[in-house]
Amino acid sequence: MDSSKLTAIVLAGQRPGPDPLAEHFGQPNKALIPIAGQPMLAWVGAALVARGDMKRIVILAQHGEALLDNPQTRWLRDEPHVTTRDCGDSVVEAITTTLRAFPGGYPFLLTTADNVLLDDAIIDQFVRRAEGADIGVALVERRTLEAAYPGNRRTWLPFRGGAYSGANLFWLGSPAAIEALAVWRRVEQQRKKARAVLGAFGWGLALLIALRRLTLDQAIARAGRRLGIKARAVVLPFAEACIDVDKPTDHAMAEAILRKRSGL
Repeated sequence: MDSSKLTAIVLAGQRPGPDPLAEHFGQPNKALIPIAGQPMLAWVGAALVARGDMKRIVILAQHGEALLDNPQTRWLRDEPHVTTRDCGDSVVEAITTTLRAFPGGYPFLLTTADNVLLDDAIIDQFVRRAEGADIGVALVERRTLEAAYPGNRRTWLPFRGGAYSGANLFWLGSPAAIEALAVWRRVEQQRKKARAVLGAFGWGLALLIALRRLTLDQAIARAGRRLGIKARAVVLPFAEACIDVDKPTDHAMAEAILRKRSGL
C-alpha cells in the first residue's frame, strides 16, 4: 500500500448532550474552543493541510459546515481537498460510511479535533511504523509522558512491561479495517454490558491482559488474529502525542506547549 497519499479523517463532532469543556469556554462546539489564539480544529487542520501527502481531509461532525463558519476556520473551506461529512450520533458508523464513500482513499489516518499537538514528527513516525497493517493504534508509554510532564493524569492501559495511553491517532490501512470497526460498533452499542465488551475479543484474551501476562504487542497481535486482520500498536516517543484536550487542565498544558512552539 502506497502511503505517499493519505486520506485524513478528523473527528470533530460531539456526543449527545452538552459538552462540559465547550460549556466551560462558552463555545457551541468543542472543536471551536480557542487555544493559543486559534480554535482547536484550526490547529489540527493546519497540521494536516501543510503536509504534501494528504490527498483528502474529511471533517466528520454533526454540523461540519457550521464549524467552518468561524472566522478562524473559514480558510479550511477554501482548501480544495478539505470536505465535511455529517457524523450523526455514531462515530463508528460515520467512520465506516466514510471509508465506503472513498474506496480509493486508503490508507486513512484518523484523528480528532482536540489532538491539537499533532505535528509532522508525530505523523511521520506513526505513518512509517503503521504502514502495512490493516489497522494501527498510536500510544505513548507512561514513562515517556511522566518524564516530560510529571503529574499529568491520563488513563493508562497496563500490560506486561509497561502502561500506555492512547494518542488519538489511528491507521486504517485497508478495507479489512471495517471488520474492526464493526466490532467497535457492537461495543459502542453495548458498552455498559461487560459480557458484550469482553466477548468481542474473547474472555481468554481479556483475562491474559487483566493478569498482565501479555505485552502490548502480543495483545494487539492476538486481537488482530481474532478479527482476521493485521493489527499493530505503534508506541510513539513523543509525550505530546497523548495530550489531547478533554478538561481545563489539559487545555492549559496544551496551550503552554503551543505557545512555546510558536514563540508566543
